[in-house]
Order: sequence, then structure tokens, then C-alpha cells
Amino acid sequence: MQTTGRLKHPYETVWGASDDFKRVESHACPISTCAAPAGSPCRTGKGKVAIQYHTARFRLVPQLAKTLSVPTPAVRKPGSLWSELPRPASAGTEPVGHVRLGYARASTARQSLDAQMGSLTEAGVTRVFSEKISTLATQRPDLEAAVKLAGEIRTSGVAVTLVVHDHKGLGRGIELALLAEELKAGDVGLEFLAGELKGSHDPSGIVFTVLAAMSGIEREYIRDRTLEGHASARKRGKTIGGAGVTDGDMLSMALHLRDQEMSLCDIAKRLVITTGAKKGQHPSPATVMRMLREYDERTAAALAA
Repeated sequence: MQTTGRLKHPYETVWGASDDFKRVESHACPISTCAAPAGSPCRTGKGKVAIQYHTARFRLVPQLAKTLSVPTPAVRKPGSLWSELPRPASAGTEPVGHVRLGYARASTARQSLDAQMGSLTEAGVTRVFSEKISTLATQRPDLEAAVKLAGEIRTSGVAVTLVVHDHKGLGRGIELALLAEELKAGDVGLEFLAGELKGSHDPSGIVFTVLAAMSGIEREYIRDRTLEGHASARKRGKTIGGAGVTDGDMLSMALHLRDQEMSLCDIAKRLVITTGAKKGQHPSPATVMRMLREYDERTAAALAA
């Protein structure tokens, strides 16, 4: 069987960590209805980020001339409202100067950031973004602000490194891999002051990607242990979750839907109670919220142990 297009590295298939989109975005889109400038993804006629780049644009890249399509990576959030991104610095230009931005995070409001702030200051960080929020949160405003500022500074021709006390402060699993892809897209360096990844790292490196995958496996292991604990508790006659209507299958589906950033109301409409007097009905948004909150609390306690 014949294949079309360039062969991909195995990790490109898993993480979507290809450089193709950077090559494509080095050119402005020649399609008049799009006209996306260099550094930004293509857009649809309705002002959304296109799910793939226009053919006339990616064929400006010699390596992609015979490729059938080039998908827009997740880091560009295809389907979201399009907005112009910082334009890339001139190719081949050596960075002028170096800025070190820091990020510190604690999971709960009771935890102190003093130790992290101190280590970042000693490491020569000029500005620190900090927040107290779980890594399970789908949005972390201060981390997003740090990455955005780093990208803007880099486009001005200045080298930038994002410095973090420990890689666990950034996230786990796919979130960590997507963040690495975003830093790679902005040509932003990454440095950890402690932990297994201590030192400076290329966000696109294989070691970083593998460790991100291992972190994802760790979270799945914790989730499976939680569900097994629920099953064991039910055998002993103990009620788990909101008014006895939730179960492990419902929790798994709710977690999957939450990862897709669905609202509590929409998640509740997709779930069905399978036992008890309310069998066949949908749980209330309050029940879903309580079930997910209890799961988050158990997971956070397990990770902190």
C-alpha cells in the first residue's frame, strides 16, 4: 500500500509535537478570505481558528509541498475565536538579551508559596507569576499570562526562559505536554530548580515528553484506585457520592466530559443514573459538582501524600 506525505516520528502521533505548523506560520496565508499574518493560524470565514491550514499556505513550505493537509495543532485551539498572535522574530536573528520569568503554584489557599518565591529570586528571576489553584483546573490564569508574556518578549528578539521550582507545579500528563508544545511554538526555554527534571530543558525533547506521559499514567492509576475504593465501599454498604445515585462509570464519564471543558449542566444532561429509585434519570448539576469535587479532593490528597 502506498502512503502519501512525510513519515512522522512516533511521538508526533502521540502528542502532535510536529514542527510543521511553525514552518507554515512563518508565511502569511495567501488566501484573500483568510490573510492570516505570519505567526497566526489560518481562520475560517466565520472568524474561527481553522482545523487545518489552507493548502496554498502550507505548500509555500518545500517540505510540505506534496502533503495532503496540515492540521492546526491543539496549542492553537482550532474552533475557537480567531485573534492575531505575536509575529515571529526574523529568522536567523540572534537573541539580544535574556529575560527569566518565574511561575509558582500551590494547590490550596492554605499552602505557602514562600519557599518557591525564595528559590526563584535566588535563581535571578525578574518577574514571578503565582497562584493557588489545583493542577486539575482547566484554566490557570497566571500560568497563561506568564506563557503569553514570554512569547511576546521572545518575538521582540529577546531570549526568554520560564523558570519553575518543580515540574509538578506546571501540571501532569497531556496538560504538561501541551504546555511544552506551546513553549516550543514560542521558542521559550524552560528550567526547573528542583525535582526529577532539575535543570534547563528543551520543551520539545524526548525525555520531557516521556516524563509527561508517565505523569499522565500516574494520574490514571490514582483514578483507578479511587474507583476501586468506591466499589469496595459499596460492597460494605457505604454510600458514595450524591445521594447514592453516582457510581464509578458515571464518575469516569463525568471526568471525560469535564476534560472537554463542558459545563456542569451539559455534563449532567449526558449522564444517566443506573441504580436506585432514580434509575434512568439524569443527575442534577449539584450532584455532578459534588461528585467531581470529592474526586478532586481525594486526588489532591493522594498527590500530596
